[in-house]
Amino acid sequence: MLLRRIRRYIVAGLLVWLPVGATIVVVAFLIDLMDRVLFLIPPPYRPEALIGFRIPGLGAVLALIVLILTGMLVANLIGRRMVNSYESLVAQIPLVRTVYGAVKRFAELVLSDSSDSFKKVLLIEYPRKDLYSLCFQTSEHPPEAEARTDREMIAVFLPTTPNPTSGFMLFVPAEDVVELDMSVEEALKMIISLGVVVPEWHPVHPG
Repeated sequence: MLLRRIRRYIVAGLLVWLPVGATIVVVAFLIDLMDRVLFLIPPPYRPEALIGFRIPGLGAVLALIVLILTGMLVANLIGRRMVNSYESLVAQIPLVRTVYGAVKRFAELVLSDSSDSFKKVLLIEYPRKDLYSLCFQTSEHPPEAEARTDREMIAVFLPTTPNPTSGFMLFVPAEDVVELDMSVEEALKMIISLGVVVPEWHPVHPG
């Protein structure tokens, strides 16, 4: 019993630290890559030569600038055409297109600025009565679904665990949905950790 509890704690700790470690590694790699890019600049024109001293973390600033410039580029017509051409090329590669497409769709949902897409964490009875699953609201009032069922409906995305980039899109009657207080980030941590990482909840009592 004690060994089982210790093992559970170790797994819970790994589930917390592995994403953090992966994020640190990716960010460090990106910053190091940008620092190395600076070496491609002729020595007389490098920042340290122009200002007289080396600036630590200049690669991070360069990475941020690259992200901003990339966003500005894809926001216009020419940039969108370039991205569409690139994605058409990626779509020809069997394994890469699957991974790229799944990650891209999931990122679009999570990072969307629309009013209700991936902004609410919901609880629904699935796959049967008295069994509940976490899901994310993606839209409200789908016209045809509501017209055909004569009920107020909500479109939700039900992610699989531990890979939340795959899952099911469901239409659920509004009266069967329970809205939760947890954030999208907390829900994702719980899904990825197989339910081991449970966010704290402090109910608010009026008065």
